[in-house]
Amino acid sequence: MGFDENKEIGEKSGAEKEILNPENDERDKLGRQMSENSLYTTDHDEEDYENKLELGPQFTIKEQLEKDKDDESLRKWKEQLLGKALEPEVKILSLSILSPDRPDIFLPIPEDGKPKSPWFTLKEGSRYKLRFTFQVNNNIVLGLKYTNTVWKTGIKVDKTKEMLGTFSPQLESYTHEMPEETTPSGYFVRGSYTARTKFLDDDNKCYLEINYTFDIRKDWLTT
Repeated sequence: MGFDENKEIGEKSGAEKEILNPENDERDKLGRQMSENSLYTTDHDEEDYENKLELGPQFTIKEQLEKDKDDESLRKWKEQLLGKALEPEVKILSLSILSPDRPDIFLPIPEDGKPKSPWFTLKEGSRYKLRFTFQVNNNIVLGLKYTNTVWKTGIKVDKTKEMLGTFSPQLESYTHEMPEETTPSGYFVRGSYTARTKFLDDDNKCYLEINYTFDIRKDWLTT
């Protein structure tokens, strides 16, 4: 009797478990779905938010300071907030001509950019290259480049342009050597030439301009 009652109770309990378990499963499944939906909704909302978020235009410190530059009080406030942006300063320290046929030729750089004529003499048919040292101060100089234009009797006969690169300010000077060239040779190429050399950056700010003359002769000048 006792065993039968226990059995009945056990069977009843088992039946209750069979009835309750599906509900628990459904509740668990529903809970998981709600959690997944919540997670999906959160991620989806974040994506929508990021897509709707539009960043304003990006400006450098220099550009920020130049905006509203006519407003003196606003300009001073920006300088206090952002710090005063210093313009890069590039100083050409030396120029020299290197040739395997002779000692190096050191070219003095005049302050007014107009050396005495002729500034130097090249031998026809000789190999040579230009070396210069420079120093960068205050700020980074972007896209520093060298240009040189040559005329003979008013006719442009050569133009050279070389990108030197971007340089950060430092105490030590930079040194750059141009690719080797060969002067033309022959009777008609001898004579006097005029030329203009410039060092500029990406903003076409000119750090040095030299207007000069040079000669091409049959031989080097004796030193």
